[in-house]
Amino acid sequence: MASSDRTTPRSAIPRGRHAPPLEIRLGLQRERLFEAAAAVFAETGYADASAESISRAAGMSKATFYEHFANKEECIMALFDYAFEVLLKRIVKAATAAGEDPLARQRMGMRAFLMALVEYPNEAQTLLVEIIGAGPAAAQRRDEILERFARVVDRENERMARNPGFPRFASPDDSFAIVGAIVELASRQVRLGQPPHPLDLEPVIERFATGLLGQQ
Repeated sequence: MASSDRTTPRSAIPRGRHAPPLEIRLGLQRERLFEAAAAVFAETGYADASAESISRAAGMSKATFYEHFANKEECIMALFDYAFEVLLKRIVKAATAAGEDPLARQRMGMRAFLMALVEYPNEAQTLLVEIIGAGPAAAQRRDEILERFARVVDRENERMARNPGFPRFASPDDSFAIVGAIVELASRQVRLGQPPHPLDLEPVIERFATGLLGQQ
């Protein structure tokens, strides 16, 4: 994900004979627009954001914005997709580094998610709060992403349940219950600052997930 606290444009992408290949240049532009969009959505709210304000924050022309996105709704949905893939890789990497102990994998994966809230507050505000008011298409994309996340959690539980004594979820809805609880707790923390720090949610989520696994 993009840097969380950058409010001024990055240095311009080199042009002319020093310019990177087109594919790389477009990718860099898109990342800058994502970073700027997250900052603008978080600061002004989705309703008051515009293509002009996002492109200005990115240090680009409005025409460049429209080369990547049809409108701000498409922009926030693309940002959601991009952030999900980055976050998922981060969680998987943390869980893998924890080895084969199921509870350690669960704990480290969750910590990776919560640390992302700390490191990327603009993106957290945008994707946990502002996305809800971004229209029906964005709401549908949010539902799809949460469902994908739940499937990842379910596959991890299926893998860990191969260990003797580690329980399998009682139903496919259990994984979505965990994801839904995490998202709502994280959203509340971002909106209201309750609890004071995202990592304060770690024991709450762990008790919930462990308790759910215990109800077999």
